[in-house]
Amino acid sequence: MSTTVQMNSEGERRYGGVGRCKCSFWFAVAHDILGVFIMMVGLFGGLVVHDLFIYAGGIIIFLSLIWWLFWYSGNIDVPPEDLEDDVGKSKAGLGHVMRSVSRKLSSGIRNSFRRKSRPSNTDAALFTIFDSSMASSTREHSRETLSI
Repeated sequence: MSTTVQMNSEGERRYGGVGRCKCSFWFAVAHDILGVFIMMVGLFGGLVVHDLFIYAGGIIIFLSLIWWLFWYSGNIDVPPEDLEDDVGKSKAGLGHVMRSVSRKLSSGIRNSFRRKSRPSNTDAALFTIFDSSMASSTREHSRETLSI
């Protein structure tokens, strides 16, 4: 079972038979046959649980649609010029506008958290509250300056 490939004068390929996605095609056919068989057993088998077989057959036939979608979407021919990467070709697109808005917004947020001017001598003040039983009998706050 081989698939013949023919080249047209325009350079596009033609696949004979079931196309490029043979596995998806045969899985879909197998699920359809199995679903119809199980449904017919439910209809004509004379079983007590005939409704179970009818529903199971219908579900299997429904799930075969997944394989049919794979087969169909795998056989869609897209021209090579449509497959080219178009990043950076058009600067006026919606993507470019959204990227520039996002860049401006994030830089504005980032810059709002930064200090405007930094002093050359960085002093950090440490405020320490001592427990009255440990430090002294008076209740005062002690302030110590730490130079970095």
